[in-house]
Amino acid sequence: MQNKPFHAREYATLTTHVEREIERRVLTGEIAAGARIGEALIAEELGVSRGPVREALRSLAQSGLVEILPNKGAIARTIGLGEVKNLYALRGALFALACQEVARRHDNETVTLLRENMSAMRAALACDDKEAYYRLNVDFHTAIINHSHNQRAIDVYHSVVKEMHLFRRRGLSNVPNIAESVKEHETILAGIVVGDPDAAREAGRIHIERGCKRFLGTLTEEPSGLSKTDPQKTNLAGH
Repeated sequence: MQNKPFHAREYATLTTHVEREIERRVLTGEIAAGARIGEALIAEELGVSRGPVREALRSLAQSGLVEILPNKGAIARTIGLGEVKNLYALRGALFALACQEVARRHDNETVTLLRENMSAMRAALACDDKEAYYRLNVDFHTAIINHSHNQRAIDVYHSVVKEMHLFRRRGLSNVPNIAESVKEHETILAGIVVGDPDAAREAGRIHIERGCKRFLGTLTEEPSGLSKTDPQKTNLAGH
């Protein structure tokens, strides 16, 4: 009896499915920050061999969601507060660049999309619907970055945002200063609508910078996903 031929494509597809499931568990907190991710247990739960799990963990380590430590194996990554600030800074630079490019292109379809989002955001503010606001906020940023037509910046931005979900998920139900954030979005949109790249870029930079300060202001206790031993923690009081 002839064995069924092995197809590398099938293995790659299986690995991708395993990777997405582990990623989901990490980003939702189902796998807690700092928790060990056992290859054997994951393989058993997903009904696969350990090979695809191992490959998936290596890929997640490259994307910054998992750490593979000597003699410990894979763990869900924790992020220090200093790194939080660095990620916000990187995200801010990329988003500011995208705002500038969208304003320069001044595409009517993109402007219409952002105006509709802005209208829905104001409605969410009026109803104090934080869940809707958060979703619209993500959509607003995603629309701008995706319409920048800079594929390298788009790829890096989405990678950074995914990494930031390791600590941002804790604040999804406690979005502070929505009114202030909405005004910042309006300033960004105003620069895009009039086709002023410099104004749009500066508004985008300021928005992310203030967003970082708002997030840091919510840290009344050690949140899941953040390191408790970050050496830069003591330097955050004045920011």
